[in-house]
Amino acid sequence: MWLIRELGTNFLRISHYPQDDAILEQCNRLRIIAWEEIPVVNYIAPNEEFTRNCETLLREMIRQHYNHPSVLMWGYMNEIMLGTLKKEKEPGYEPLKKETARLTQRLEEIVHEEDPYRVSVTAQHENIPAYEDTGLSAIPDVLGWNLYQGWYGGRVTDFGKFMNEQHRLHPERSHIISEYGAGSDIRIHSLQPECFDFSIEYQQYYTEEMLRQINERPYIAGASMWNFIDFGSALREESMPHINNKGIVYADRRPKDIYYYYQAIWASQPVLHIASRDWQHRTGIRPLNREDRAEQPVKIYSNLPEAELWLNGVSLGHKPLVNGHAVWQVPFREGDNTLIARGVTAEGEKAEDVLRVAMHWQPSDLTVPIADLDLGINVGSTAYFTDAHSGFTWVPDKPYEAGSWGYTGGEIYRSNPSRLGIQAEVTGTENQPLFQTLRSGIREYRFDVPQGRYEVELLFADPREKTALLYDLGGAVNRQADKGRVFGVTLNGEPVLDKLDLHREYGSLFAVTRRYIVKSEGDEGIRVGFHPVQGETILNGIRIRALH
Repeated sequence: MWLIRELGTNFLRISHYPQDDAILEQCNRLRIIAWEEIPVVNYIAPNEEFTRNCETLLREMIRQHYNHPSVLMWGYMNEIMLGTLKKEKEPGYEPLKKETARLTQRLEEIVHEEDPYRVSVTAQHENIPAYEDTGLSAIPDVLGWNLYQGWYGGRVTDFGKFMNEQHRLHPERSHIISEYGAGSDIRIHSLQPECFDFSIEYQQYYTEEMLRQINERPYIAGASMWNFIDFGSALREESMPHINNKGIVYADRRPKDIYYYYQAIWASQPVLHIASRDWQHRTGIRPLNREDRAEQPVKIYSNLPEAELWLNGVSLGHKPLVNGHAVWQVPFREGDNTLIARGVTAEGEKAEDVLRVAMHWQPSDLTVPIADLDLGINVGSTAYFTDAHSGFTWVPDKPYEAGSWGYTGGEIYRSNPSRLGIQAEVTGTENQPLFQTLRSGIREYRFDVPQGRYEVELLFADPREKTALLYDLGGAVNRQADKGRVFGVTLNGEPVLDKLDLHREYGSLFAVTRRYIVKSEGDEGIRVGFHPVQGETILNGIRIRALH
């Protein structure tokens, strides 16, 4: 609760059920406004027992917590049509819809019977017809929106358009954003972040854009991100199975870098934070032209007018802070680098932040002998992935260039057009993200290495997913009939895998690793060929190590 207050925030949605009095007591002491709610989530049971239980829950919550001055809103439903639409088809849908509307009206009446002074609130998801056709949107005093444009699908900029249209249609309604958020996994970083890639960088972009749009709309009364802390969620199968990682602090309460963005926007005290604590041990790829400078971006979160960034004692210049942040392109050297951020508050007080960043550059040019070459590629992905146990980083995929390395043929596999890879748990590994992305229809992977002996490691996982989960607000996942895939693999023309059938041999969503020793002779380098027998070839990851 202190971490929440130190953000500079004044609002907490206590979801999805009443919690210990200690939470509300802290809200009282820390001057945090609270929305509290009962656990009526996703769908109802259309019977008297369920109705009586809901009424009892609501009355007990209000009576037990009535005297907490921090409580402003009593909530009694969350995304009630999400599960109703997915679980109930005709002819049962219409009776369930009517019963849902009846229960909503009854709970609304109870709120005002028990407490005529506070307001009622419900949270609904983006499916407008499901709530408008039942009349649910017009019932509570305040309408909460759980909106994830730019996460479960679409673009984050669609949020503002959506809310503008709702305000135009219903200018009399009181709107609050009850949920928004994007997942992040400290093992995943991207210089080209995209929707649902779980990179630290996409969560930052998404949050910066969402908060900007919310602040620009005075008709939005307030907002709460989902969620403050990474937490267990049994049904989830994403980059960290059974974890919802949309938090702005980790499960052990360590703040993520994005925590300091909120501070930069909301806090009254000076904030100056080099936003690379989540990526303090970096890996990058040097350009093929070795005369080019190899750089990576570094972001600063601050509420100061401007900031200056220094690298190893050399100033990289001043930049103004816009929407709480600024970005520098930083030419890191191999090994340890010292970053210093400096600024001055409007009152003339000096502020400083210091961070040491370790950088390891991987080569694009392989024509020069590299004795300790150890290069892993996160195939079918634009992200860096770091093994939490070994510390080894797999770099983003790229097309082949002469003198370098990369793929020929195929395309990035997407479970739907807006999502990279698959979002289902891959068993047999703790490095799920590495096996959740892949290139489909790949013809060859090449490494233009000098003569020598190398170990080549190939990573595979059959990507067939199971049924869509209830929490998935994106909906249209690619689950068309899959006829399977059988293919062969060659190393420098020599067969090493003949008619590999991942699904038959291992089942779907199981991590498979194969390793081979291969010689590079003359100027042939290493060529890994993929030859379809049935369906398309796939590759999830590839690693090459020089042997002595």
